[in-house]
Amino acid sequence: MSVKFEKETIKNIPVPGGKKNEIAHEIGERLTGGESTTGYLAAYLLQLQKNPLRTKMLTSGTLAATQEVLASWIAHDRTKHGHYLSARVPKMALYGAFISAPLGHVLITILQKMFAGSTSLKAKILQILVSNLIVSPIQNSVYLVSMAIIAGARTFHQVRATVRAGFMPVMKVSWITSPLALAFAQKFLPEHTWVPFFNIVAFVIGTYINAHTKKKRLAALRRKHDMDRRSESGRTDEYSRRDY
Repeated sequence: MSVKFEKETIKNIPVPGGKKNEIAHEIGERLTGGESTTGYLAAYLLQLQKNPLRTKMLTSGTLAATQEVLASWIAHDRTKHGHYLSARVPKMALYGAFISAPLGHVLITILQKMFAGSTSLKAKILQILVSNLIVSPIQNSVYLVSMAIIAGARTFHQVRATVRAGFMPVMKVSWITSPLALAFAQKFLPEHTWVPFFNIVAFVIGTYINAHTKKKRLAALRRKHDMDRRSESGRTDEYSRRDY
């Protein structure tokens, strides 16, 4: 009788966080597939192997558009209609899908073929150097040109001024993050997942830079607006004194 009572008591005791753990486990199973190969991640990796360029284009386009919306939300940069979906969002999606993804696909494929089968420490360091001194400058230059055009630059001189002003700051960020990201990819990731992984890294860094830039622009606009108001107020006071 006592044994039965103990069993029933144990059975009825709720496990702390049991419901949350079950939900988290179910989400994890759905995303990764667990021990099976039916999860979203497994399906994505399968598509990445079967249709690498198309999958990278969809990934990059989605991340670029999401980055613009997220950066606008962080910076509180609303349109005149009061929302965060500006005209830049579809332009960023087009840039990510049709410029960033194909360029990254080609450059990373070339980089991987150059060092195919090389697993020594020397080869890995050389691969990082080539990535930072050749691949990153090409990608960053194309990025800055695209951002200048999206921002409204229409002449060669406007585009060149944007590239010259932003190239070294962007390269400094790349020289800090790129070796770490590439070393991580070399150690832990299969080669066909490198481009999406680099896209995610770029998404995080790009969101931060984009939000920071938007905040600076909004602050400059507020200062200009305050100066215009003070100037207008000063002129009004001067006219009032003259009339008097």
